[in-house]
Amino acid sequence: MNDSDESWYDEDAGPVVRLYAVTRGRSGTRRTDVDMVTRVVTSSFGRLRRHEPEYAAIVELTRSPLSVAEIAARLHLPITATKILVGDLIGDGVLDFRAPAAGPGAADDLSVLRAVLKGIQAL
Repeated sequence: MNDSDESWYDEDAGPVVRLYAVTRGRSGTRRTDVDMVTRVVTSSFGRLRRHEPEYAAIVELTRSPLSVAEIAARLHLPITATKILVGDLIGDGVLDFRAPAAGPGAADDLSVLRAVLKGIQAL
């Protein structure tokens, strides 16, 4: 490695890139229908046009349905960044999604939150 490469690499963490570089400076998404329990799957109609490796990794992971929380855990990204990237792919037609059912008390359903936590801990 030359000196310029060493400043972008940490022995334990690997490549070091600031989060805003991954999300192109965005700290939130306009999509209000995507949250951490939203399940996404690769669409058979969309075509990946983005070249960043995080997008390709998400498409590869979602060949079978996964929640946004599971994607974030597997890619070691914060939920907020993952929601932005997933939202981009949904907008491009690359991912299909199903938001959790909204009903009385759905946001407060502890069984859903426990299941998500258990899934994340299993990773």
